[in-house]
Amino acid sequence: MDLLNLQLGTSNLFSSVVTLLGKHAEWLNAKVKFFVPHVDLGPRNESPDPAQHVVRQLSRLSAQGLDTWQAFVHCVCMELDVPLELEVPLLSTWGHEDNQGGIPHHHGSLEESCPESQCRHGLKRPHQSCESSPRRKKQYKEQQLGEHQEFARPYLQLLRTSTQQHYDNEHPRPGQPLSFHVAPILQQSRVPAPLDTQEQAIMGDLVAEDGIRDLFHTSSGKGRRVTVVLGKAGMGKTTLAHWLCRKWAGGQLERFEALFLFEFRQLNQISGPLTLPQLLFDQGPRPESRADIVFQYLQEHASRVLLIFDGLDEALWTCPPRKMEDPDAPLPAFTLFSGLCNGTLLPGCWVMATSRPGKLPECLPVEAARVHMWGFDRPRVEEYVGRFFRGQPLLQAAAMEEVRADGRLWSMCAVPALCQVACKCLHHLLPDVPPGQAATLLPTITQLFVQRVRPLSPHKFLLGLSEVALQGLQAGKVVFLAGDISPSMLAFGATHSLLTSFSVRTGPRGHQTGYAFAHLSLQEFLAALQLMVSPQVDKDSLSGYITLHSHWTLRTNASLGLLDHLPTFLAGLASSACRPFLGSLAQQGGEAVAAKQTAVVQTLMKLTTRRLRAPKFMQLCHCVGETQEPELARLAAQNLPCPLAFHNLPLTYTDLAALANILSYRDAPIHLDFEGCPLEPHCPEALVGCEQVEHLSFQSRKCGDSFAEALSRSLPKMKGLRKLGFTGSRITPKGLGHLLEALALCPQLEELSLQNNHLKDREVLDVVRLLPGLPRLQRLDLSRNIISESSLLSLIKVVVMCPAIRMLQAGPEALILLFSPFLETPAELHGAPDPRGNASRKEEAPSGSWTLRLPQCQLQVHHVETLSTLLRGGPCLEEVDLSGNQLEDEGCRLMAEAASQLHIIRKLDLSDNGLSLHGVHSVLGVLHTCWTLSDLHISLLHKRTVLTFARDPEEKEEEEAGSQQRAAFLDTFIPHIPSELPQSSRRIRLTHCGFQAKHLVQLCKALAGSCHLSCLYHLDLSDNALGDEGAGILAQLLPCLGTLQSLNLSRNGLSLDAVFTLARAFSTLEWVFHVDISVKSQRFLLRGDRRPRDALPGEPGPECPARAQFLGLRQPCSPRTFRLRECQLEPSSLTCLFSILEKCSGPLEVELSSELLSDPSLETLLDCSIRLPQLSLLQLSHTELAPRSPLLLANVFRLCPRVQKVELRSLRHMSLHFKFLEEEGGVNCGFLSCGLLPEHVEPLCSLLSKCEDVSQLILSGNLLGDEGFKRLLECLPRVPISGVLDLSHNNLSLESALLLVETLPSCLHAREALVNLGSEHSFRIYFSRQEGAGKVLRLTGCSLQPEHVPRLAGGLSQAPQLAELTLTRCGLDPKQLTVLLSLVRRPAGLLCLQVEEPWIRRAGLSTLLRASAQASDNVTKVSISETQQQLCVQLEFPCRADTPDAVALRLAPCDFGNPSSPLVRVPMETYARLQQLSLSQVNLSDVNSLLLQNFLLSLSELKTFRLTSSYVSIKGLTHLASGLSHCRDLEELDLSNNPFGEEAGQELVKTLAGKCRLKRLDLSNLPLGSWSLDTLIKGLRHMVLLKSLTLSRNCINDVGCRNLAEALRGATSLEDLDLSHNRIGEAGTQHLAAVLPELPQLRAIDLSANGIGPVGGRQLAESLSLCRNLEELRLGNNALEDPTVCMLARGLPQHLRVLCLSSSCLSPEGVLPLGQALGGCPHMEEISLAENTLGQGLAWFSKGFPLLRQIDLISCEIDNQAAKPLAAGFLLCPALEEILLSWNLLGDQAAAELACVLPSLGRLKRVDLERNQITACGARLLAKGLARVPGTQVIRLWSNPIPPTMAQHLQSQEPRLDFAFFEDRPRAPSQPLQDPRDAAK
Repeated sequence: MDLLNLQLGTSNLFSSVVTLLGKHAEWLNAKVKFFVPHVDLGPRNESPDPAQHVVRQLSRLSAQGLDTWQAFVHCVCMELDVPLELEVPLLSTWGHEDNQGGIPHHHGSLEESCPESQCRHGLKRPHQSCESSPRRKKQYKEQQLGEHQEFARPYLQLLRTSTQQHYDNEHPRPGQPLSFHVAPILQQSRVPAPLDTQEQAIMGDLVAEDGIRDLFHTSSGKGRRVTVVLGKAGMGKTTLAHWLCRKWAGGQLERFEALFLFEFRQLNQISGPLTLPQLLFDQGPRPESRADIVFQYLQEHASRVLLIFDGLDEALWTCPPRKMEDPDAPLPAFTLFSGLCNGTLLPGCWVMATSRPGKLPECLPVEAARVHMWGFDRPRVEEYVGRFFRGQPLLQAAAMEEVRADGRLWSMCAVPALCQVACKCLHHLLPDVPPGQAATLLPTITQLFVQRVRPLSPHKFLLGLSEVALQGLQAGKVVFLAGDISPSMLAFGATHSLLTSFSVRTGPRGHQTGYAFAHLSLQEFLAALQLMVSPQVDKDSLSGYITLHSHWTLRTNASLGLLDHLPTFLAGLASSACRPFLGSLAQQGGEAVAAKQTAVVQTLMKLTTRRLRAPKFMQLCHCVGETQEPELARLAAQNLPCPLAFHNLPLTYTDLAALANILSYRDAPIHLDFEGCPLEPHCPEALVGCEQVEHLSFQSRKCGDSFAEALSRSLPKMKGLRKLGFTGSRITPKGLGHLLEALALCPQLEELSLQNNHLKDREVLDVVRLLPGLPRLQRLDLSRNIISESSLLSLIKVVVMCPAIRMLQAGPEALILLFSPFLETPAELHGAPDPRGNASRKEEAPSGSWTLRLPQCQLQVHHVETLSTLLRGGPCLEEVDLSGNQLEDEGCRLMAEAASQLHIIRKLDLSDNGLSLHGVHSVLGVLHTCWTLSDLHISLLHKRTVLTFARDPEEKEEEEAGSQQRAAFLDTFIPHIPSELPQSSRRIRLTHCGFQAKHLVQLCKALAGSCHLSCLYHLDLSDNALGDEGAGILAQLLPCLGTLQSLNLSRNGLSLDAVFTLARAFSTLEWVFHVDISVKSQRFLLRGDRRPRDALPGEPGPECPARAQFLGLRQPCSPRTFRLRECQLEPSSLTCLFSILEKCSGPLEVELSSELLSDPSLETLLDCSIRLPQLSLLQLSHTELAPRSPLLLANVFRLCPRVQKVELRSLRHMSLHFKFLEEEGGVNCGFLSCGLLPEHVEPLCSLLSKCEDVSQLILSGNLLGDEGFKRLLECLPRVPISGVLDLSHNNLSLESALLLVETLPSCLHAREALVNLGSEHSFRIYFSRQEGAGKVLRLTGCSLQPEHVPRLAGGLSQAPQLAELTLTRCGLDPKQLTVLLSLVRRPAGLLCLQVEEPWIRRAGLSTLLRASAQASDNVTKVSISETQQQLCVQLEFPCRADTPDAVALRLAPCDFGNPSSPLVRVPMETYARLQQLSLSQVNLSDVNSLLLQNFLLSLSELKTFRLTSSYVSIKGLTHLASGLSHCRDLEELDLSNNPFGEEAGQELVKTLAGKCRLKRLDLSNLPLGSWSLDTLIKGLRHMVLLKSLTLSRNCINDVGCRNLAEALRGATSLEDLDLSHNRIGEAGTQHLAAVLPELPQLRAIDLSANGIGPVGGRQLAESLSLCRNLEELRLGNNALEDPTVCMLARGLPQHLRVLCLSSSCLSPEGVLPLGQALGGCPHMEEISLAENTLGQGLAWFSKGFPLLRQIDLISCEIDNQAAKPLAAGFLLCPALEEILLSWNLLGDQAAAELACVLPSLGRLKRVDLERNQITACGARLLAKGLARVPGTQVIRLWSNPIPPTMAQHLQSQEPRLDFAFFEDRPRAPSQPLQDPRDAAK
């Protein structure tokens, strides 16, 4: 159908349109290019007739479809001046969107068509001949090359022409950037080959190929050539790609013959697979013919082909396979991209991809070059603005002024895309606003876009586009087709440049026009706008869009992740400034918009309180800045983490500007750390004036000169900056110069780090010369730069002249300078400048010492003289480290010679300098000039040469708390060479030097000449090759070396001959006190007594504390020891050794060890040992002995009367203790786990019978059995044993236990027997020299059967001396108990039978009384504890003669549950003489209480009644009170700790009436009301015999205490008064204090926890001073304070035994007079000062308390320093059993002190060190000390800094170390033999 006849009456209309458009040909071409982007508008397709050209263009538009035609019609009406008579029919005919009338067509329309492909699929190569002639091949190749060029040349020209037309900016399409380009900033990040160290940035217009060499680097050879351009959204990546295309099309990229540009947003529209030729030719112009030859040409010239892929971050892809099976097969578009990158497809071609920063796909090769694309700096912004407003000078000047004046607008213009929007906004605003006001309307990015769209109308089209934008983002869609957007909105977007268009190729011939928003940010802004104004979106769902994204994730088909910046625009629209605009757009009220804005702000507030990582936090900064809410910004600023670190995150100027905006609301300083972050070169300018930054650090190779220049402009204006780090950069001297100029203006800097910047000599010295301008600098780090030896010496010269420098450390990887602390002058403290114009520094020492460390600096001999000269003129040196250089022998000698002149205070390190054996003698030869040398360590093997010098005492005190002194302190407790030496001592260690015997004479000569003999203390020659010959020579030369403290000859190849040589030296040299030799391990060590040289001969050394004099020991404290281990001990060797030791002065201890010792050797050893009168100890450890060794050892008592103790364990460990003749005491003998059999018993006893007194005989862990025990009982009367006999773990059975019961009476001196046949399996009998009145037998786990009971009863009947029998878990049921009680009969005496069985808990009172009633004799005491499962019955003999009727009634069943039974009277006869009834932890029912009432009525002789911790009902208490009221002869009544109420208390108090003979009364925990207390007080007035009164926890207040005090005036016999845990207070205390002096017999008083303050405490102290018989005083948990305690101390009685002042608010000053007063109380047994602040106030404790058993110092803030006098005081407390030091500040030093004193505390049972600061080192020391204290049961170490694995290891070695939360006291190991002298203590 003809176009003119399309519709009736439209011909004139069409004619008018053609006429109108003929006047606007350029506009028409632009619109055709927008709606038909694939059309070719070249000159060849233009018609000479203008009307025909318009018709042709309209035909192209009509061919696109109805939507495109309608959109074009709307554009005509919107943009052109269309007459009304033409506009109305035009819109009515073709403009309505519901018009389906049709599209104008023309029969002759020219539609573009793509030529048919000659090789569509599977392009084939031309057929190649099979002929093999070289000439033919050459001709064929030439012919083929010409053919390829013939077909390729037209295509390449076509490609260039098409590219030029498509990307020509001469006629930009609507929505495209303006026709000018500003060169971007490109910064190289990673390149395929090493580049120059200059910063890789392209800083100008790339007009030639040489200018873009960094984008396409040529050093990559023929491999993969891939470049990735990374830039954030809006940086111009797409613009750069188009610009490269335009430059190539213009012939400026001659390197490339072909260039292809692909956009991933278009490639995403391709659904099917395609080949590489299809990708190249379908997405661009196709060859006119022979596409296969063209593609082959491209393959052959791949190095001249460039493929650009734009928008890699928008690609939809899955991870492609590593290898392609068929490169020619159709593949997805992204897989083709992967093949191009890894070289599988088109190998050798150039590939460039653009992407936003984030996680890149794995297909990119590792060696791909990465180029960061940054935004505009200030010159580029000005260039862009100037070119935008070219031709408009007034607007240009105004716009330039706006941008320069407003910092926020400038920060937005740093993003090129935003700069374009800003210029458009300024172009619109400047004509209508006053000068300088336009920028105020553009404060944020969001409001920038608001100003961009505000003038657009109608709003319905804007809202429509916003809805399209939101739907697209939600669906991950950025490309829209014509059907996705209505024609009217499409025209609206095209008219206002909101949309861009492009061709989307769907196939070989298929083209579609795709539309996209001008920028992704615009789409995000419009989507946010839709969310804010749409009524379908409520505020709750809106909050779900406020999410922060940290990284760009992998793109999949599911989502493109296009909502990253949507929260930023939502935050911007939440600003109050946007509310009017949103209200005008919203289809609902303004309240709904305000509610949404509030919801957004609240959501952001929640996000500010979270701990966010740097990427999310940076996005939050942008969001907060967009809101313009000060409170929100302040909240975000205060919640910032410090330090705030950014790692590997690309950051722009805009990012740092947003961060600086947040920091401006922060009060506290902050640390900013940028590590590995790609940074925009000019971004530091954003931190100008940011005074909250205290620490700023940049570490990135991407920072260069431009970055340094920008940073230099910011630093002087950051007044709060204290620490600056600029490391790992590519700075050059130019950039460093800018930086140094800025640093000179930063006098407040304290730390500066410029490490790893490749600085050279000159640059390093320039930095050092800057130091005088930085007076507060504390640290300068120039490590990992490049500096030569000469420059290093120049640097030292500068340092020497700078008194502020305290350390210089230089090396291959380090160059650090430390400075002394800055001391502000008084003027500076008040804010005024220093009048002298210079700053001052605090002098650490008068000498101003400093440290020089130059390891591995390539220094040689010729540098030594220069270095010495430089150092000689400077201050004293703390330390000099020259290790790892090349000084060799001469250089080391020169430095050692100069050491005395350099005044080195601590150390000179010359290690690893090529020192030889000859050089060692040289170094030794010059030491005579250095008097301060304390240690010389030379090891040629380890290349170590270190000279250590003595320090001044003041310096030593300053470092006492340091780690080095702590380690030295702990070393003193380890049995090795002491590491902490006296000040005047000198140690020389010459190890691993290869010394032989021939070198010793010369060596000793050098030592004698250089080391002043009076100073040489320690000589270490270990790890050499001296041999036995050398040992002999050295032994002869030792007297020439003076008195040493140690000599180490370990690992010198010594044998047994050397042992004898050293033994002779041990016997002749007086200074040798200890010899430690291990032949197999080659340990040979001689040590002295460790006493200081200036100690007087009569004074005790460090190891001889004052306890020796206190205990009156005659034996010296430090015996001489000779230890020989891992040596084969033959009789001849032993004879020789002991013959040498005979010359040794005593006392002497000998410790030997060997794998095996034969009987002859053992006999020789014993024979030799008893001949040494000075021998005090002989030990043999880890040595296998023969089975008959116990007999040989037992015989030693007969051979030598000096032998005091013999112990043999497991036939491997033997010890003999000798005593001096004047000492007395029995002998101890122990053979533990020695395999003794029954046949060994008789000979052993025969040998022991010859002893006068055997204190202990330990035979545990053997194989005696019942037979051996029987034989032992037969022989026992002949053995004079007076202590303990231990037969544990000897396979003894119940037979032995019964035999013991039967034979115990015949053992006159046996006093107690403990038998446990359970898991513990212990069997011990204790003896005494005096015949005791009664014996005790305790049987546990014996499993008695019915047949054993008569035998047991018979044994008890025949043992009148047995006073107590305890049967624990022996299987004794009630029936057997009844039989046992009925069968035991004695002529006279008492028998206490205690039974512990589980059935007792559930038996009930009646059952237990009935069982006890069957006793054959009178029951005098009954004690029942259900919880403890105990029944205790005491029988009194003889029994009365019973009548037959009485016997019958006794054996008849009696119903104790029925008190009314007449049979109850008869069994009561058994209890007629009952004097004590104790019921503990029982549950008395009403029936049992009634029984107890009647039971009490018949007890006429009852003296003691106890009912404690039991439950009784009110009715039962009535029965109990009734029964007790008839017991008028009671002397003791205990009703404590029962859960009774006040009513029950009243009932019980009534029973006190008439109890005039009561001596002890305990009513603890019984609530006493006013009536009960009054009743009690009335009763107390008549108790004149009362001796003990306990009223603890009875709620007694001050009024009650006043009445009670009056009642106590008559209790003149009172000895014990306990009123603890009441509410007496100050007033009550005053009344009580007035009465106490009237109690002359008072022995103990407890007023703990009564709220007594200083006032009442002072009156109490005055009163207690008059109680001279007081022995126990407990006043804990009262706020007495120091003055009260001082008064109390002045009146302490001499007989005081117990003092408790825990939690009394005491300080060190208050406890000092108390301690002095306690010195006058020699009978103290218990002291408790827990929970007071004692600290250093424990010096008084060093005086000691000889009878003290327990000391409680829990939570007293005791540290290591305070622990020293405390431990010394423990030595003077030999009776200590319990030490409580938990919850203090004790560390390893305190643990070491305690470990030293533990062996002296023989009675110690428990040490509590919970919750301290003891590490594994201290625990090991405690374990060593604990090993020497067998009686100690546990050391608590819970909650100390000891790892669990280490705690388990330590506990496995020493089970008595307890690390658990709940205390589990392990039993002590098998009791070793106790020294009688310890027992005497």
